[in-house]
Amino acid sequence: MSSKKEILNDYKLAVESREDSYIGRKEVFMGKAKFGIFGDGKELPQIAMAKVFKNGDFRSGYYRDQTFMMAIGELTSQQFFAQLYAHTSIDDEPASAGRMMNGHFGTRLIDEKGEWKDLMKMKNSSSDISNTGGQMPRLLGLAYASKLYRNNPELGKFKQFSSNGNEVAFGTIGNASTSEGHFFEAMNAAGVLQVPMVMAVWDDEYGISVPKEYHTTKGSISKALAGLQRTAKENGFEILTTRGWDYMDLCETFKKAEQIARNEHVPVLVHVEEVTQPQGHSTSGSHERYKSKERLEWEAKYDCLKKMREWILDEKIASGKELDAIEEESKKIAKTARVAAWKAYSQAISGDTVSLVGMIESVAERSAEKTKLLSIAKSIKEGLNINKLELTKGAKKALRLTREEPSRSRDMLIHWLKTNTQKRHDEYSSHLYSQSQYSALNIGTVPATYSDQSKMVDGREVLQACFDEILKRNPLVFAIGEDVGKIGDVNQGFAGLQEKYGEYRVTDTGIRETTIIGQGLGAALRGLRPIVEIQYLDYLLYAVQTLSDDLATLQYRTKGGQKAPLIIRSRGHRLEGVWHSGSPMGMIINALRGVFVLVPRNMTQAAGMYNTLLESDDAALLIECLNGYRLKERLPENIGEFKVPLGIPEVIREGSDVTIVTYGSMCRIVMDAANELARYGIEVEVIDVQTLLPFDRHQSIISSIQKTNRLIVADEDVPGGASAYILEKLVVQQECYKHLDSQPQTITANEHRPAYGSDGDYYSKPSTDTVFDKVYEMMAESEPNKYPDIY
Repeated sequence: MSSKKEILNDYKLAVESREDSYIGRKEVFMGKAKFGIFGDGKELPQIAMAKVFKNGDFRSGYYRDQTFMMAIGELTSQQFFAQLYAHTSIDDEPASAGRMMNGHFGTRLIDEKGEWKDLMKMKNSSSDISNTGGQMPRLLGLAYASKLYRNNPELGKFKQFSSNGNEVAFGTIGNASTSEGHFFEAMNAAGVLQVPMVMAVWDDEYGISVPKEYHTTKGSISKALAGLQRTAKENGFEILTTRGWDYMDLCETFKKAEQIARNEHVPVLVHVEEVTQPQGHSTSGSHERYKSKERLEWEAKYDCLKKMREWILDEKIASGKELDAIEEESKKIAKTARVAAWKAYSQAISGDTVSLVGMIESVAERSAEKTKLLSIAKSIKEGLNINKLELTKGAKKALRLTREEPSRSRDMLIHWLKTNTQKRHDEYSSHLYSQSQYSALNIGTVPATYSDQSKMVDGREVLQACFDEILKRNPLVFAIGEDVGKIGDVNQGFAGLQEKYGEYRVTDTGIRETTIIGQGLGAALRGLRPIVEIQYLDYLLYAVQTLSDDLATLQYRTKGGQKAPLIIRSRGHRLEGVWHSGSPMGMIINALRGVFVLVPRNMTQAAGMYNTLLESDDAALLIECLNGYRLKERLPENIGEFKVPLGIPEVIREGSDVTIVTYGSMCRIVMDAANELARYGIEVEVIDVQTLLPFDRHQSIISSIQKTNRLIVADEDVPGGASAYILEKLVVQQECYKHLDSQPQTITANEHRPAYGSDGDYYSKPSTDTVFDKVYEMMAESEPNKYPDIY
């Protein structure tokens, strides 16, 4: 049994956390915060789990875990309130610098220079996302990393990331969210992989207003998953149950779960039943609307704080007077923290407020709009709970009123607005991608070199040679995916490499796209360098939620506090039929901002991009050309060293009449059409953008358009997909319209997915004929006599 001191400290923390929840709700209703979601009712289970959470361990949880974060020493009450107020200071709100709503936790795994901290000296939490169930794929990867660190001797030297794989990944989820596909997929994969994972389910029997009978078979996730429980003869995961108000049983249950996971590398499901939620789901509604009188009475009786107090008194661990004093002190701590957090938040704005008011008043002295300007200054000075947007709007309003009254005071106000805008960009819009020295954009060009002995090989052999060199030089790299292991992927990019480097370096997975991504994401958070494969680009849809909500937002939502330099490998563009010819680039580039999207035209360019990415700390999706694996390419002599920079287009054919901007498999089609057009006296300049995110970083394409005065964007996406994105970059950002003699045109696929077969491809996607006809038509528009109608 725990000591008296430990028990009373636990009770004190539980009361403090509960008081934070109560105060937090009031702050929302008072207008000091936009929204509140809290962990009240789950204090004891989280304290029990925290007791077995050790340095080096990782959490992948959800927005109810405030007490756990406080118990491991990674959240104070003041930080809790700073997040509620959206304080943009990393020092005050280290989880997200005010970018995420309250209840979203995470520790800073890298320093301000982008260097990994010593994760073995820390209690680590991956950064939360709001999507219920969305933490599950990442959790699998965090646990899988321990398996690799334990079973691959080459990784033993990376002491800052692991101690022989002894780390446990702890997950948390609400009972209703166990209905999500992510949960089932991750739990099944954990059972297959046998990884050290403790999965805690906080079961309050509801999902907002919907009771358990609508959520879960048998009304119990532990009963529903009983068939996956391990036996003496079969692997699976262990299943333990406990009650959310039973302090001692909670402690014993989590101790048992942790020992099984840590020592045996077996995943454990801890189903915590009879949990209450005193304030309901969130500040957006009241649980009295949907819970029966009997249920509310039961929750009041079995509130975990009340039950712990009763137990302490029954066991004579402390007197009622002692507990009253503890409760009084805990509530005082919470209230003091709230005041301190609000003061820090307000003071961060007050300096800008004072300077702005002074400038507006100064402008007003000699203005015909003096009354209105002084009114603006007064509303800012006397405003209740003033925020930054009101300062910016006030400054802009003042400048609009005085647009015809130049003065030194007005110039100072303009300078204030510009400086303020830069500051807000850093606070709210920085770190979409890495801003460290390891940014992929900092990796320069290393040209591919060739000799007289350089072989002509299949494109797949270029990739295989590249991956061979990567695996040889960097033990942190591993590759996983469907069919990647034994057969070396369906197109043989990893052929023979599992046999050479072992199953922990080149590994097969089941058909489970979102947890393949999660497996890599979690491992990347722990210092490894995964290359994970989505077999065909069409199947990326299964994983878009994890890619978009978790991976793509990671550096942004932590303001550079976490990184997962995951490389996703896929293949797309042309092949056969509705589900094996994917080019949904518009969807990808809009859903995956925060992940670089690379579209090499051949396997040599792809290899150079892999080399670039593995020197960087950015995440990227690299889409290889499906029809390029058996096309011949020269094998570079420096296959493991040459690098293709990102965001640098390449002119692959010079011309003077029309500029065609394209990428991927379309490069070959456009080049064939350009050669055909040359026979008719039309010279096409072909530009391969190479990467869509980033796109033409140095705005080099404009120089081609200045020369040709005509622009066509060619791709295989639907109309208005990637072509619209590229046009926005060129017409709006590069202002190429100033140099156009003709309306810019696009060549795209049809709106439907491609039909099967060669005929289906021809009539569904752009062909050489499509490109020829579009260019010829554009030239005929200005010179009809020279280019008469053909058809």
